[in-house]
Order: sequence, then structure tokens, then C-alpha cells
Amino acid sequence: MPWHIAALQQLINGLALGSVYALIALGYTMVYGIIKLINFAHGDIYMLGAYFGFYAITMLKLSLVPAMLVSMAAAALVGVLLERIAYRPLRSSSRIAVLITAIGASLLFQSTAQLVFGASFKPFPQALPFRRIQLGPVFITNRQLLIFGVAVLLMVLLHLIVNYTKVGKAMRAVAIDKEAALLMGVNIDRIISATFALGSALAAAAGILVGMYYNRIDPYMGMMPGLKAFVAAVLGGIGIVPGAVVGGLLMGVAENLVVTIGSSTLRDAVAFAVLIVVLLFRPNGLLGKKGIEKV
Repeated sequence: MPWHIAALQQLINGLALGSVYALIALGYTMVYGIIKLINFAHGDIYMLGAYFGFYAITMLKLSLVPAMLVSMAAAALVGVLLERIAYRPLRSSSRIAVLITAIGASLLFQSTAQLVFGASFKPFPQALPFRRIQLGPVFITNRQLLIFGVAVLLMVLLHLIVNYTKVGKAMRAVAIDKEAALLMGVNIDRIISATFALGSALAAAAGILVGMYYNRIDPYMGMMPGLKAFVAAVLGGIGIVPGAVVGGLLMGVAENLVVTIGSSTLRDAVAFAVLIVVLLFRPNGLLGKKGIEKV
């Protein structure tokens, strides 16, 4: 296959993968924008979302869309409980204490999932039969189209919630100035919980899509995608919702294009090479702006 056709094919594959990274990265950037917390357990909520979807399809006999809605609701509940139990008591503590707690929560989720679901891989039920659609010299699968469609739909819904609802306006107010928002009658705890719920629901949707795309799930599947999605959030400008989308798409494309010009073993290294470059030359991210932070 000529290199330019191979690159075009990898671009299509990269956009599908980048859509998943974008959905996960949105959770990172929303939480950071509200309470300046890097929730390193977010990748494991993505993993739990895949398992919730797995059992919704196999045990409850639901089709793909209802199973995804059940999974998103269950993951949202997990996100709210995580914030209430692990993070809220430490809200006035040092950032290093909260960071260590987030890492501990991630390890707890992984170990609990291994104990409850088993350590071995599980084949994800194929609720959507595989079809390949030829587009000239390249092709796209119906599962990739599903990933594109679901990602775009959820991103549009998130945009509408953040910009045109009372909860979304409260989120933006809390992100700008918590004290002023509190004086205006905003329930800070409720808004932070809503932020965790939204981010966790998006991650769960990504988990189901990836499980169906790769036909396998396991208790540690959230570790590397979670780190890469965090890099994507930093790349776009952490705390900026459009930046998470841009960063996720760029991350997915870069990771797949390196297969065309190099080796597939370099795919994981690309994410962290990008992080180093961004932190060196544009530490605020592609869409980030310099600002003054209150101490």
C-alpha cells in the first residue's frame, strides 16, 4: 500500500481513537476547571463503564443504546460517590494530599475490579455486527462511524448543558470564582458532584465504545487510555472544554500516524513525547491562555 494511502487510513483510525480520548479528557478538564484536581481515578471509571455495559448487555439482555445509558448512569453514581467520599473531605487540604488520594482511588478501583470481575480478559458482546465501508482506496467501519456519531452527540449535549442550562451556568461561575458563586446562592457541593457525574458518564460511554471496538475488556484497561486522555487535556489546555476535544483528536491521530512512519511499538511513547514538548513550549496548552492564579 502506498504511504499516502496508508497515512490516510491511519488518519481515519486516529480520528476514531481520538474521539474516545476526547470523551475521557472532557472529564479530566471539567473537574480540573472546577476544583483544580487531576482525578487520576477517571481512567478507571472508564473501565468500570465498560464492565457496566458488558453486564447490562449479557445479564439484563439490553441492546446497545439502553445498555450505554445504564452504564453512563451507574458510572455517574460512582463518580459522585468518589467525590463525596474521597475528595470532598480533602478539599481544604494540600494538593499533594489530594493527588495521592486520587492515585490511591485508582489502585483501589483496579484491585476491586480484578476481585469482582476477574483478572482475565472478557470478550465484549458484539451488539453491532461488523461491516466495512469502502471509501475509494481506504475504508471505514460501521463501529468507527458509531464512535464518531456517539462522541459528537455527547459533545454537543455537553456544550448545550454547560452553556444553556442553569447547572452549566453555575459550573462556569464556580470555575471562575467559588466565593462569589457561593455568595450568589450557588450550591458548590452540588455543582461539583454534577461535574463528576457528567465526566464519569462520558468516560463510561467511551468504555463501552472501546470494548465493542476492540472486543475485549479487563480491569486494567483504563490505565493507559486514562493517562493519554490526561495528556490530551493538557495538550488542548486543561480546564478548557474545547481544548480537551482538540487535544483528544490530535492525540489519536498522532498515535496512529506514527505507525505509518515508524513502528507500532512507538504508539504509547508518542503521547508522552507530545506532553514533554507541550510543557516545554506551550505549558498552557494549545487553547490555553496565561492567567493569574490566586494563592
